[in-house]
Amino acid sequence: MPPTTEHSEMLRAASLRVTRPRLAVLDAVLANPHVDTETVYRTVRDTLPVVSRQAVYDVLAALTTAGLLRRIQPSGSVARYESRVGDNHHHLVCRSCGAIEDVDCAVGEAPCLTASQPRGYTIDEAEVVYWGTCPRCSVP
Repeated sequence: MPPTTEHSEMLRAASLRVTRPRLAVLDAVLANPHVDTETVYRTVRDTLPVVSRQAVYDVLAALTTAGLLRRIQPSGSVARYESRVGDNHHHLVCRSCGAIEDVDCAVGEAPCLTASQPRGYTIDEAEVVYWGTCPRCSVP
């Protein structure tokens, strides 16, 4: 899927220059939810063969810092990137194949942001990972 004007506008709205590597990385993550860095790199190289691995890492960091991507790293897994940001959703992770899926907060609007003992913290995000076996791996 080629980068769109919408992707350029997303970058501009985040005060980032529109560059081919940024568009390619953003496009790769938008097309592949919960994608790992190596897959992003290989996908970007398909459209920009001269882009370096470091450039992809730098773009992922810039897009994450700008709030266009979210970096997640379930225990025992490599870092993953997703474009669903700002809604404090959580994840289901299959212990067998490593599949990751989004899941909304359990009840209403971000109830998990109300800690039983916030200890003076201003909480703005909670990270919940549900572990189990996906339907595909559960089949005997």
